[in-house]
Amino acid sequence: MTNAQRSSRDARKPPRWFDLAGVVATMFFVVVMALPFLTLRGLTTEIAYSDFQQLVTAGLVTDLEITPTRVSGALKMPGAASLLPASDALAVNNNGEPWRFTTVRVADDRLAGTLAAAGIRYSGGVDSAWPGMLLSWAVPLLALFFVWNMLWRRKGGLQQYTSMGRANVHILVQNETGITFDDIAGIDEAKAELRQIVAFLRDAERYRRLGGKIPKGVLIVGAPGTGKTLLAKAVAGEAGVPFYSVSGAAFVEMFVGVGAARVRDLFEQAQTEAPCIVFIDELDALGKVRGVGLTSGNDEREQTLNQLLIEMDGFTSNSGVIIMAATNRPETLDPALLRPGRFDRHIAIDRPDLNGRRQILAVHTRHVKLAADIDLNELASRTPGFVGADLANVVNEAALHAAEADKQAVDMADFDEAIDRAMTGMERKSRVMNAQEKITIAYHEAGHALVAQCRKHCDPVKKVSIIPRGVAALGYTQQVPTEDRYVLRESELLDRLDALLGGRVAEELAFGDVSTGAENDLDRATAIARHMVTRYGMSGRIGLATIGDSTDQSAMPGIDRLRGSLCSDDTARLIDEETRRMLDDAHARVSTTLSSQRATLERIASLLLEREVLDHDMLRKVIDDASREPAHVVAESAGAQLEAGHDEASCAG
Repeated sequence: MTNAQRSSRDARKPPRWFDLAGVVATMFFVVVMALPFLTLRGLTTEIAYSDFQQLVTAGLVTDLEITPTRVSGALKMPGAASLLPASDALAVNNNGEPWRFTTVRVADDRLAGTLAAAGIRYSGGVDSAWPGMLLSWAVPLLALFFVWNMLWRRKGGLQQYTSMGRANVHILVQNETGITFDDIAGIDEAKAELRQIVAFLRDAERYRRLGGKIPKGVLIVGAPGTGKTLLAKAVAGEAGVPFYSVSGAAFVEMFVGVGAARVRDLFEQAQTEAPCIVFIDELDALGKVRGVGLTSGNDEREQTLNQLLIEMDGFTSNSGVIIMAATNRPETLDPALLRPGRFDRHIAIDRPDLNGRRQILAVHTRHVKLAADIDLNELASRTPGFVGADLANVVNEAALHAAEADKQAVDMADFDEAIDRAMTGMERKSRVMNAQEKITIAYHEAGHALVAQCRKHCDPVKKVSIIPRGVAALGYTQQVPTEDRYVLRESELLDRLDALLGGRVAEELAFGDVSTGAENDLDRATAIARHMVTRYGMSGRIGLATIGDSTDQSAMPGIDRLRGSLCSDDTARLIDEETRRMLDDAHARVSTTLSSQRATLERIASLLLEREVLDHDMLRKVIDDASREPAHVVAESAGAQLEAGHDEASCAG
């Protein structure tokens, strides 16, 4: 447990003296309440008023005290015991010593005369109300005490109310973060940008003597999982200064004024600990554009943002307090936050490239026992688009898979399974498909794989599988790019359209019918074709104009869509026609390819039914063998295997 966590836990616990005072107070109330009953009940007996009259007549009572409601006094023993009932006599028998009694007074006008005639000394009194009063005060106080004690002991305790205006921050220093720049890979440009911040925190005078001012704020922008929070912790670890970490959502409360108070408190704490770093994660929860929405502009979130803007203006650049923030939605931030003087420096973290992914894998596998066949370059090439969090998960899943198989080291087969699981989900061996569905999926995936291999600009096929994975994937064709690409030509996009439609066309050729399995393929193909028409200027009829929905970020989300597309009805109709034309042309090209290589399609499908999974080498071998053999031989061989599958499907039906 870290010192910060321990101090936070101790702060939530009630002080030791509080527990001791609670015990003492409880014992006091118990004793006070029980004392009258313990003393009086043990020395006093309750008798009937008729027995009291007999005792008075016999002269066996003395020292009477008469109140409006009760009569009490002493009994002369042992004579009184003989006049009382057996139970009362046993209660008062005490070796002849006087005993106290009490009885409820009955309206009796002759009582005073009877006492005077018997020569019994008596006095008057008033009913004591102190036991009832004590009870009426003690019980509520005792209940309040227990409620107070319970609130102290629950998690957060009364601090959630008494310290509502305080910032909920976690103070971490270098030995607690344990993170430096050596633990971060794949974002060298971002690290280079932040080294200047580290240098200022270590030696601020070096910059001050030349009149330089360090940026007040650093905004880190990037997709989820790219390492924004990790980078901020690494800066604190490198500089060895206190690191204040707080979420943007922690400032916003339902109580008016609490968020602004927490912002003030955060900056007050930071000023006392300067030099230090204040890190605000998920800044978009706090810093969204003001004046947007159906509610009033004077809401709590905007007041909190206003206070943040004021505080960032209130301290100087050379105060030693560096404000760092992270968000994956920079387009929603208020422009006042992004201007120079507040968040001066913006650092964008992109998804790592091939070399960056290899470096990240090297960091995450430092403490993993790897087999000799592990090739980090190949693993990096097979994980395009993966961010640091994804790669860390792949390494962990591979290690878990190897441990489950009781292996001595993690090998490539474990990483293959981990990558497949990250891309398409967990293998669903329990999902049983009937024979006809399995044949349909086999042709579908065979069509994807064959078209992808036949197109010059398509990424090579790494694996083809008809094993269900995830929620809806009944099979998949995995393509791995040979290099990172940032710009695609029109010919490359057209080849990708062909590969997406390969599964649908294969079903048409094999069965003369289609299934619902191509839904996702058609969605992606339509999106590519529409972007080619409306954004990339790849349609001769539309021309170079970029046509799309309004992108005004100042408008409230949702309202903007009500305005519709920024084009006329004729243009919208033309866009639909061009999109449909591109898809129809791709369908025609794929039909020609698969019809001319029908025998190869049949062989790939039959091999998938037999093995369920084909890797790149096996797929390449099937295509090469089919190209060397006569077409009728390939067709007969594949047809025989598929005929058995059709017969099995008929029997199953």
